[in-house]
Amino acid sequence: MRLLIATCEVEYSGRLGASLASAKRLLLFKADGSISIHADSGAYKPLNWMNPPCTITEQDGNISIRSPKGDVLLITIHEIHDEVVTELGTDPGLVKDGVEAEMQALIAKRVEALADDFQLVRREFPTDIGPVDLLCRDGEGQAVAVEVKRVGEIAGVDQLVRYLERLNLDPGLSPVRGMFVAERIKPQAKVYAESRGISWKELPIPVLRDELDDELRLF
Repeated sequence: MRLLIATCEVEYSGRLGASLASAKRLLLFKADGSISIHADSGAYKPLNWMNPPCTITEQDGNISIRSPKGDVLLITIHEIHDEVVTELGTDPGLVKDGVEAEMQALIAKRVEALADDFQLVRREFPTDIGPVDLLCRDGEGQAVAVEVKRVGEIAGVDQLVRYLERLNLDPGLSPVRGMFVAERIKPQAKVYAESRGISWKELPIPVLRDELDDELRLF
């Protein structure tokens, strides 16, 4: 990982144009080929970013990042204040809390709780940026990536968006649509999901337990 603190300005060109005026910022270059640009506010969310895979070129104080789709992030460095390069190694991954793990397991046993025509392909379906919770197929055979959270927030939708970008690179799966599932989803996350073409569903865990118990009960 490379951390670069620099006074810089940024221009993005792609589906939409965006720019950042000159200011001191943190540039984060990760080993997976991604880059994100951060200010000293706004919590964890970057001001701009580029997901892998992308091509990074540095020349004469300019850093150009280009995606396979032709999106370009151009960073003009005016002054470097600090720079650190370090190896983080392999991360063991996020361990989900008991509620999320139980929800994922219960839904996998009865994916019809998501939609009547769903069939489970696999739990923890791997991508090169981490596993998506559930991969299903609907009645028309289209792949559906399902991300499960205890409380649905915008960050969870962003996570699913990144998974969809990776899954849609696979011609055997594409086009893949997304579904965001949680016990409770915040209103802003619902609006954001819909804006990205992602469906959502609230599934209280007691309902999932009861429905599964009803199926297993003989009388």
